[in-house]
Amino acid sequence: MFIGREAELKFLNDKYEEDGGQLLVLYGRRRVGKTETLREFCKEKPHVFFSCTQTTDRVQLRNFSSRMLMEDIPAKSYISEFADWEKAFRAISDLPYGDAKKLVVIDEFPYMCRCNKSIPSILQNLWDAELRYCNVMIILCGSAMSFIEKELLAEKNPLYGRATGIYKMKEMGFYDAAKFFPDYSARDKVMAYAVLGGIPHYLRQWNPKLSVDENIKRNILTKGCILYSEVDFLLHQELRETPIYNSIIEAVALGNTRLNDISQKSLVEDTSKTSVYLKNLIELGIVQREFSVDTKTKEQANSSRGTYRLTDNFFRFWYTFGFANFSQLEDGDVDGVYEYVVKPALHEFAAFPFEDVCREFIRKKQKKNELPFRYARMGRWTGKTTVRDEKAAGGLRIAETEIDLLGISREAKEYLIGECKFKNSPFSYSEYLDTLAKLTPLKEKAKFHYALFSESGFDEKIMVDAKKRGTQLYSLDQIVNYR
Repeated sequence: MFIGREAELKFLNDKYEEDGGQLLVLYGRRRVGKTETLREFCKEKPHVFFSCTQTTDRVQLRNFSSRMLMEDIPAKSYISEFADWEKAFRAISDLPYGDAKKLVVIDEFPYMCRCNKSIPSILQNLWDAELRYCNVMIILCGSAMSFIEKELLAEKNPLYGRATGIYKMKEMGFYDAAKFFPDYSARDKVMAYAVLGGIPHYLRQWNPKLSVDENIKRNILTKGCILYSEVDFLLHQELRETPIYNSIIEAVALGNTRLNDISQKSLVEDTSKTSVYLKNLIELGIVQREFSVDTKTKEQANSSRGTYRLTDNFFRFWYTFGFANFSQLEDGDVDGVYEYVVKPALHEFAAFPFEDVCREFIRKKQKKNELPFRYARMGRWTGKTTVRDEKAAGGLRIAETEIDLLGISREAKEYLIGECKFKNSPFSYSEYLDTLAKLTPLKEKAKFHYALFSESGFDEKIMVDAKKRGTQLYSLDQIVNYR
C-alpha cells in the first residue's frame, strides 16, 4: 500500500493537467521514495518508465531504445535500436497516447549523463526546438543531489532555465510516517519515528504487528536484516574515506554539534577538513547545519556559526547504539546490547525527535489558522536569555540556553514560546516558570504566547495558571492524533 506523499502527487498531477510541454526535475537523497512516488503517479496513465543503470553509454542507449520501441511508435516498424540519443529523445513526441500527455520518466538520470556528458545538451536542443511545443511531460529523476544542483540545473549548464518544475523530495514528516504503524499507541508512534525517521525504505522494514522493542532487536540489531547493514552500504556507495565519515557522524550523533567539538571527537585535527566532510554529508541529506531561528542571513554565511545535527533519525540511532557496539552485535548478542545499552537510554533518545514532532504539529495548526498569530519564522532558538536563579538579583540572570520552539511574527511584535517534554513524569511547575522567564527583556515591546507539549501531562499548578494566561497545553494524544 502506498502511503503519504500527497503534496508530491498533487504537484505532479497539476503539471500533468497543464497545457503545453512539461520538463520536470524531481530529486532527493537515496531511499526517500522518489521511484515509488513516480510509479504511483504513473498508475492508470499511458507512460514510459525507464530506469537508468550504471553501464556504458552504448548499453544505456540500447536499453532506452528497447523500452521506447515497446510502444507503438512509427520507428518500431523499421529499426531495432535508435542510432543516437537525439533520435531516441525525438521519438518521445511520437508516443501514441492520443489526447493524453506523452509521459516519460527517466529514473536515475545522472547515470545516463555520466556515461555521456553531451546528453543534457542534446535534450536542451530538442526541448528548445521541438518538445516544449508538444504535449509531452518528461520527468528527470535522480539521487545524486550535488550533480543535479551544481551541474544539471546550475547557471551556464544546458538545462538551466528549461525545467518547468523542480521538486526536491525530502523525508516524510511524522504524521505520514506514523501511518506505517496505525495500531501503535501515541507514545510508540513517537518512539518508532525517533528510531526510523521519515525514510519510507526504513519504515517498510518495521513490522507494525511487533512492539517497538522487538522491532529494534529483529529488524535493526540482528545481523542479516536490511537495516543492520544499511548505513554502511549507503556510505560506501556514496563516499570515499568511510572510516573518517563514520567517526564524524558518530561524533555528531553523540551530541557534539560545534565544528571544533566534532573535529576533536572524531580525531580530525584540521577543522577545515572536518568542514569539508560535513559539507559532503549535508549534500547527501544526512547532516544539516542549523541556526537559531532569529539568525540573520549574513551571520549564517560565517563558517564558524551554527550547529550540526543529523537529519536522519535512523543514522542517529545507529551511531548512538549500533556502531559503538558492533562487535557484540556481530557475535549475536542482540538481547544483551538491547537490554543494557539501548533500552535504558531509548526514552531520552526520543526526546529530541519529539521536538521535531511538536514543530510539525504547530506548522499544521498554522495552515488551519489555529494559532493566535501567523509566524513568519519558527524553529529552535539558541542564545543568551534570562533564566530563573533565586540567588540572583530579582530572581533572574542571563545565561546561554535554548527554546525548543520559537515562532516570530513578521514584524517581531508577537512571539510563541514552546517547550517540549518527552519524559515519564508530568511537565513540572518549575519547568513552566523557567519557560515564562525566557526572553523577558523583549516583553516590553512584543506580545508573548506560550505552548507546552508533554508526554505525561502537566502539574496541576500549571493547569490553573495556564487558564489565566491563555497558555496552550498539548498532551501527547492531542499532538499525535491531530488531523
